[in-house]
Amino acid sequence: MNLRDLVYGLYARRVEGRLDHAQVPKHIGVILDGNRRWAKASGGTPEQGHKAGADKIQELLGWCAETDVEVVTLWMLSTDNLNRPEEQLVPLLGIIENAVRALASDGRWRVNHVGTMDLLPARTQSVLKEAEQATVGNTGILVNVAVGYGGRQEIADAVRSLLLEHAEKGTSFEELAEVLDIDHIAEHLYTRGQPDPDLVIRTSGEQRLSGFMLWQSAHSEYYFCEVHWPAFRKVDFLRALRDYAARHRRYGT
Repeated sequence: MNLRDLVYGLYARRVEGRLDHAQVPKHIGVILDGNRRWAKASGGTPEQGHKAGADKIQELLGWCAETDVEVVTLWMLSTDNLNRPEEQLVPLLGIIENAVRALASDGRWRVNHVGTMDLLPARTQSVLKEAEQATVGNTGILVNVAVGYGGRQEIADAVRSLLLEHAEKGTSFEELAEVLDIDHIAEHLYTRGQPDPDLVIRTSGEQRLSGFMLWQSAHSEYYFCEVHWPAFRKVDFLRALRDYAARHRRYGT
């Protein structure tokens, strides 16, 4: 261990010691950004960057477990990412599949896919479904793996599901329009039944949501971190929690 690591370790313990667990967010969304930029800065390949980013996930979940976080949503692949050239997309999907298998085999987490399954290759779909089935009885953190996810797509899918449900019941459009409210749509989101994210973290210095959990994040707090995702440290995570705890959430009141 070098001097810098020692200083970071001491600082992390200091921040953690002052953290009020009663003020910790119960649901954290994370935009895992900067894998390729980290790899470029390190002289590596994009594939190596994605692999390093996938390896970081288990560390993050360990930190979340230590601080009583209950739900974590990881944006691993957007619908826009599916338009990447095949020579980039195929290795990336393989890394994501391995990461999901690792989450399932860990034995602590409950894995839940959020996204449009039909947009994904059959192999990726199988990995996601198997991980969900294998972890359904686990009692640890609920880990939403957002693969093939887009916020606009989610809302469109929710509305489509809502319309189909009422069509099967014989409800007319006029009758549905009379009673439709936000709860009806929320019941058809990918995260239905879950609490909305209290905190959304984005790494790599970008300060935008890019369509992440557009509906659910209406009252979320945001924390933008300069470091690229593979370089994200426990101290960065604790700083995000400390920043969140210092804010006063008013929910529009």
